[in-house]
Amino acid sequence: MSLSKTIGFISGINECVNLFQWATSALSTLHSRWSGTQQQKLQGELLQLQSSLQRLRDTLPANYDLIDRAEWRIHEHCVANLLPNIKDAVYNADDLLDEFRWYEQKVALESNANQSPFMDFFNNMIQGSFNKVNDIMERLDNISSQLERMGLHETPQRFDKSLRPETSSFPNERKIFGRDKELKKVMELLSVPINLTRACYKRKRNSSTADASMSTSEKSRISCFSVLPIVGIGGVGKTTLAQHICNHPQVKSHFDLIIWTCVSDDFDATRLIKEAIQSSSGKEATTDNLNCLQLGLSNIVNNKRFLIILDDVWDDALKENGQCWERLCLPLENGLQGSMVLVTTRSSKVADGVSTMDPFTLDGLKDDIFWDFFKLCAFGSQSSNNDPDLEDIGRGILPKLKGSPLAAKTLGRLLRMNLQIPYWNNILLSELWDLKQEETDILPALRLSYMYLPFHLKRCFSFCAVYPKDHKFEKNILAEIWVAEGFVESDGGFPILDIGHRYFEDLVSWSFFQKVRGTYVIHDLMHDMAQLVSKHECFTIKELSDFQKVPRNVCHLMILDSRNFDCSNLLSLCEHTKLRTLLCEKSLISNITLASVMDRWCSELRHIRVFSCVSLKEIPMSIGNLKHLRYLRISKKCPFHCLPPEICWLYKLKFLYAIKCALESLPSDFSKLINLQTYESVGFAYYRMKNLLVVAGNDRNVRLMKNLNQFCGDLDIYPRGFSKDLAIEIDLKNKKDLRRLTLNWLFSSCKNNEIVLQVLQPPTNLKCLEVAGYGGEYLPCWSNNGSISVFPSLTDLAISSCEKLSSLDHFLQADYMPVLERISIKECANVTSLQTKRFGEFSCLGDFTVSNCPKLFHNSGSLSVPTLKNLELRNSGILLSNIECSSLTSLSFKCVHVTAIPIQLLSGNLPSLQKLNIIECESLTFIGESYPLNGAFSFLTVLIIECCHRLPTLDGFLKKEHLPAIEIIKIYSCTGLLSLPGERFGSFTRHSDLRISHCPNINWQSGLVLPSYLKRLSLNNCGNFSAWFPNCLGSLTCLVELTMIKCHGIESFPNQMWRSNLASLKELHIADCPDLVSIGAVKPISKIKTVYIYGCQKLTTVKQPFTRRGRYLGTCRYL
Repeated sequence: MSLSKTIGFISGINECVNLFQWATSALSTLHSRWSGTQQQKLQGELLQLQSSLQRLRDTLPANYDLIDRAEWRIHEHCVANLLPNIKDAVYNADDLLDEFRWYEQKVALESNANQSPFMDFFNNMIQGSFNKVNDIMERLDNISSQLERMGLHETPQRFDKSLRPETSSFPNERKIFGRDKELKKVMELLSVPINLTRACYKRKRNSSTADASMSTSEKSRISCFSVLPIVGIGGVGKTTLAQHICNHPQVKSHFDLIIWTCVSDDFDATRLIKEAIQSSSGKEATTDNLNCLQLGLSNIVNNKRFLIILDDVWDDALKENGQCWERLCLPLENGLQGSMVLVTTRSSKVADGVSTMDPFTLDGLKDDIFWDFFKLCAFGSQSSNNDPDLEDIGRGILPKLKGSPLAAKTLGRLLRMNLQIPYWNNILLSELWDLKQEETDILPALRLSYMYLPFHLKRCFSFCAVYPKDHKFEKNILAEIWVAEGFVESDGGFPILDIGHRYFEDLVSWSFFQKVRGTYVIHDLMHDMAQLVSKHECFTIKELSDFQKVPRNVCHLMILDSRNFDCSNLLSLCEHTKLRTLLCEKSLISNITLASVMDRWCSELRHIRVFSCVSLKEIPMSIGNLKHLRYLRISKKCPFHCLPPEICWLYKLKFLYAIKCALESLPSDFSKLINLQTYESVGFAYYRMKNLLVVAGNDRNVRLMKNLNQFCGDLDIYPRGFSKDLAIEIDLKNKKDLRRLTLNWLFSSCKNNEIVLQVLQPPTNLKCLEVAGYGGEYLPCWSNNGSISVFPSLTDLAISSCEKLSSLDHFLQADYMPVLERISIKECANVTSLQTKRFGEFSCLGDFTVSNCPKLFHNSGSLSVPTLKNLELRNSGILLSNIECSSLTSLSFKCVHVTAIPIQLLSGNLPSLQKLNIIECESLTFIGESYPLNGAFSFLTVLIIECCHRLPTLDGFLKKEHLPAIEIIKIYSCTGLLSLPGERFGSFTRHSDLRISHCPNINWQSGLVLPSYLKRLSLNNCGNFSAWFPNCLGSLTCLVELTMIKCHGIESFPNQMWRSNLASLKELHIADCPDLVSIGAVKPISKIKTVYIYGCQKLTTVKQPFTRRGRYLGTCRYL
């Protein structure tokens, strides 16, 4: 962990300045309790405590960094002894600082009500914390200085050579055991001929060499080398397999040059190239100049078919956005076709990052083969003359090893030391992580993967040791627990739970988790390694005797078996006061007994952050003692129907799950749980910043909403059938953090609509409000304690499908909602005339939509809104000539009654217009100038005209002087369109996109000239323009998309057109052209990335439907 990053709780400690300022102020207020001297002394102690806490906070990042460094040298006995101590001291500091932050939140929530928070703070924290802070600081300084004397502050985060000895191409094992299939498969992937005789292979190789001798031939340069990763967990045999491949006779015969390089955790291109040069030439490279080294290696591999083995590659190969890997690969480009780079790695992330072919995954040995190998390791031979009792015990040990050759060697070495039944039984009954191992044995080997992780992922993975083997992990649950434990670091504006999910995916990519049949598990050997690195912090109680084995300072504990447990066993855990996690995954003892145990746990285990159990008779009142609790889960049905009020003291609580508990209500102070991210009970689920649905008929949900006033997110309420009392229960007005509210009656005609809506008054901080299906005639005039501005933060207002609504006069007022940016009014047919000047009073209004409200603007004058940017009017009762919005950039207009659109009025009233969409104006017969136009649409870039069936021509509109900036013209389904000024399209110098579709009656008598800058052209069922084809495509050198559908009279495409005029084309779609006979040569079309041709019956030179990288577009889609 870098010094620049801190764990989550640290970032908020500066806020404790407010706590001490408040404490000093409260001390003055309560001066009657102390004499002047006592008060002065206490104020001095407060300042001293504040200073000490700040100093403690400042030291924590360095101490976390020191823990990370110590884990790189955990193989050293003295460091291994000190590591648990510094972790314990840091946890103590963490808890103390966290408790002060709890009091800060308590003060913020309760100090206005009374003075009791200060007395609580004084009695519990001020008087008892001075020595505690000093003790922690002294302990941290002492341990830190000891580690510093051992050189920990300068420890490079690299593997010690004793942990990771350098490998070479010479196999450590003369015989490779049980890997014949894998060896053959990898050789096939390397393109090594396997079944040829030596003489035959020699002739074939000589022939190949002769072909390759043409150094300038393009043939030898195609795909010069490929990269094949072998990926698997540590100890599975990747290096051994690579060594035997490297030394296989046919591999040696196939490749001209074989180079072995041990990479390990130091991926330095300069070092690796030097080693490759020395390995191939036998001479040491004396320069460190990267360019000279790359030239040297390039000369060595030139015109050679090479095999380079990069053994034990780690994530640093991908650093600098892959540039490190590129620097190594660049000099290899001169090799011959068929050259290979073989990479062994534990990381699927590395494999995916460097591979040019699918990685080869190496799993453990199969059971029968593994048994023979294990016998060889344990007995020294595979014979059947071994002690049968020992063989039986050995078969019992075998499943623990999961086919790992290195694990078999490790256990085999231990077993061979003593061939006595009691000794073997002891190993059988022991956990693998509890057995003494050499530094190159299986768990130390796997621990390298752990050591290489960044510090935050180390914490996350080592925590998983608290779960039993074969536990099925759920990403979301584990990420939430990691967040609760403080393992997840905030990262800018990303939700912290999303970051936890990313941590999980990172561990999956490093093979710490494996996906098996849709769930995630940890490989048994990796689990053993996790238990090894967390043996002082994590423990699982499986049987009665385990209670005596719990580590003294255990932090994370899971209780599994319950058959022989009694109350005294469970109460014995109270002595482990450092506990942060308590997971009870099975029903322990009777609910009655467990209730008393829970009461003691909550009273004495006060540092718990995560608690999970199966069932409880009740949650004890002592739950309020758990100031640090962030995560509480009860997974099965419980008899209680309410939570104790004391749960509202858990200001740190983020996740509360009572999944199968039928809770009827929440405590009155539940809103004090301001950090709550998730709450679930039967039929109710709240996720912070997400959407929640409340429907009439589920009264329990409504009652649960009452005290959930910290609600933050979006709320959809369907109040159809609500009574006034039920609406009051929701207490919407006090949901201060509600972002978006939707009230949808689903076209209800209930008589009490107005009363219910009046009660459902939204909070004043609301950002977005939508009212739909409301059956009343008026919207209420909500008040805010006499203030005119009821919704000072409202930016979005939508009103729809309110058929009986007759007036918006009293509701839609600028003083009422002064920062409104977007208004949408749809399907409100009876809303009567609203003065258009009303909208001009909204000083922030940028988007306005009115649809199917024909009476809204009837005879109401001009619409003038200086700030308006986007306007959509569909059957709104207003004429285009009455729109005067100087800043408007986008206008979409639909009106079945309008017959003419004089463009001079539009250009004058809308000088900033950039996009114009005229749609479904069924009576429209004219668009153009009714008198000479002085100005122009200077900024109009997009023109779309759709479904105007009576419009005969656009000749009066499509002129360069009217549309000097036009870029996109789209004309769809105008069936009455007879004429287009096709000869003018070429005059639009910025025109890049032309689409005409389903306008079958166009007469192109004036011609069709297209602009040279056109990039997209689509002509679909738009009349016969064959007289102007193919000349109209003659200058389209920039065209990238061409679509022609139902184009009558088009018989052929000239062959040379594809090579010259349409050389930039990337997409070609030709369909249902009945007269098309030829598209020219197929070869030029083969260079077009996406091609789709179908339905052209006379075109016989192409088999139809013909597609390449294409997709079916269909004939009904506007292209």
